[in-house]
Amino acid sequence: MTSQTTIKTTGPGDQAPVAPSDATPAKGLRGHPWFTLITVAVGVMMVALDGTIVAIANPAIQKDLGATFAEVQWITNGYFLALAVALITAGKLGDRFGHRQTFLIGVVGFAAASGAIGLSSSIAAVVTFRVFQGLFGALLMPAALGLLRATFPAEKLNMAIGIWGMVIGASTAGGPILGGVLVEHVNWQSVFFINVPVGILAVVLGVVILLDHRAEKAPRSFDILGIVLLSAAMFSLVWALIKAPEWGWGDDKTWLFIVGSVVGFALFAFWETRVKEPLIPLALFRSVPLSAGVVLMVLMAIAFMGGLFFVTFYLQNVHGMSPIDAGLHLLPLTGMMIVGSPLAGAMITKFGPRVPLAGGMALTAIAMYGMSTLATDTGSGIMSVWFALLGLGLAPVMVGATEVIVGNAPMELSGVAGGLQQAAMQIGGSLGTAVLGAVMASKVDSDLAGNWTSAGLPPLTAAQEAQASEAVQVGVAPLAPGTPDAIAAKITDVAHDTFISGMSLASLVAAGVAVVAVFVAFLTKRGENAEAGAGAAHI
Repeated sequence: MTSQTTIKTTGPGDQAPVAPSDATPAKGLRGHPWFTLITVAVGVMMVALDGTIVAIANPAIQKDLGATFAEVQWITNGYFLALAVALITAGKLGDRFGHRQTFLIGVVGFAAASGAIGLSSSIAAVVTFRVFQGLFGALLMPAALGLLRATFPAEKLNMAIGIWGMVIGASTAGGPILGGVLVEHVNWQSVFFINVPVGILAVVLGVVILLDHRAEKAPRSFDILGIVLLSAAMFSLVWALIKAPEWGWGDDKTWLFIVGSVVGFALFAFWETRVKEPLIPLALFRSVPLSAGVVLMVLMAIAFMGGLFFVTFYLQNVHGMSPIDAGLHLLPLTGMMIVGSPLAGAMITKFGPRVPLAGGMALTAIAMYGMSTLATDTGSGIMSVWFALLGLGLAPVMVGATEVIVGNAPMELSGVAGGLQQAAMQIGGSLGTAVLGAVMASKVDSDLAGNWTSAGLPPLTAAQEAQASEAVQVGVAPLAPGTPDAIAAKITDVAHDTFISGMSLASLVAAGVAVVAVFVAFLTKRGENAEAGAGAAHI
């Protein structure tokens, strides 16, 4: 790709098109590779922080706005769905209109949406602006990688992407701590307000430093119908999974959305074979290793994101931890992802992706099984072991994804493959939250009444039981004002035990998903164009 794709560089004094590998590093600020890296890292840091910082804020948002369990799920689902669906389209927008402009628009939009969330007084507004965050984040991320790809010489590009990845890892690891400090000492709104000054800094740096880079053969059209079909199919699937516990899995409405999602995916696949410039060229999936890599990313994200969703409620509502303490308890997970990433990279380079990826998913399965054994009185040391093991297991999958997916894609489709890798992880995260959330809700609904009666508590009406179930699904005891201490203690025990049973089942399902991913990992292999594709994927 480096030798075939030319880049048109525009800025003060237009230059002739040059290949990225032949680019001469700029001596001034504008277009300087390392200053460009700093600039895009500041912008991407906002998106990375939101991946974990919002999870810490979810319990506070749920309590302050009186949100239901399903509504809290949509704080995560809305963001990830918007991000996943828009990533590939956003990459094409950058190719056509320039990565600099796309990056700046993404930063401004993401920061503005963050500020709007902080000013929101309803859960509907929070979810709506989270969707906008996802859309603008999708503009920002591929553009950042495109700028690095076009700015750095080929021999230094891997180092730049490695540093960029470390910024994402550090931001992810710091999210729970920063989120805990802000939620505990300020408010949950500050978790979103913090993106505003960071966004302003990124915009100022971008205007001064970033140089526009555009592919000479930019796309001339966009697969609008493909975007609509994929969005509708994904929405129908996740909505059905979230609403099934409320409607019932045998309800007509549940199956209407499930069938609608299947039809949507089928129409999307059919349309992609007919459109001139498809959103996702289906020819990519003729490669078994590439397809396995995409499936692996989805399965990994289902287990990881879905499992992590419940952990914050477990730490804060069951163990009674402060947001800061909850963030500290999650640090072994994200910290081991950072520590494990370079080790995983060395193993993949030496042995190829199959064994490290399969081993990583095996560790993930063990960690999720361990998390299924957590109880109301589990100590911090045991929790940290399982969290750290989970982070260590996830690292090889995160590191090896580019080589497996992009390296097995044809050179002319490597950019789309790079977007597909990111989209697969976002879709998997959204599905994980929905699927495991449905498992949790169903288990709580089936166990709560029996546990309530066994504790000798007064019987509940159907309406009271429904309200109690919603509270228990997030680990909260449904206590009415003025409840005597003895009765309150029994209700709390029932609520926490029922929550633990639901979380345990959800963790076991996540472990099963990880086991399936172990076998999928053995279908992967290093692509012939792995090194070239890793750089080309960001153009």
